[in-house]
Amino acid sequence: METLGEVIKKVRSAAGADWLPAIYRDKIRTQRTRSVSIDIAARENEAIIQYTLLGIELKVGKRRFPCPDLATARYMRVFARFGSTEFAIPYDITRVSTAADELETSWHKHTLMLESFVAGRPPRTIARAKTMLMGSVREEIKEIGSGDAMPAFDRKTRQRS
Repeated sequence: METLGEVIKKVRSAAGADWLPAIYRDKIRTQRTRSVSIDIAARENEAIIQYTLLGIELKVGKRRFPCPDLATARYMRVFARFGSTEFAIPYDITRVSTAADELETSWHKHTLMLESFVAGRPPRTIARAKTMLMGSVREEIKEIGSGDAMPAFDRKTRQRS
């Protein structure tokens, strides 16, 4: 019987280009981004999107984080689920929804693969494997980094010289 560390490596290799940190590194961090920091626990969290009179909020535990739109809330929810406290978000708001779709799909694929690889094991072992998967993803996101708080505006926008 393989160890949980081997199962996590198996999930990572099976995911290939759909590995969540690979998507984050190759598709999100390569574009103009801004850094986001949320004050949550570095563990599995229940993240809920709430619609209030003041707009959309992401609720993680007892903390609430205001979001400008639903796409941003969905994007932040992916990172809040596995306890990533600092991450980058695309500066171009038209790209946030696509990125959120890719990240959510990737996360669901990871959990389904993990469940298939640890099927038949005790519930406690399955829970530990899920915790290890979340920790692995969280650490890789942390290593990639969140970038600058605001992107560099190094392009000339003035049309006259």
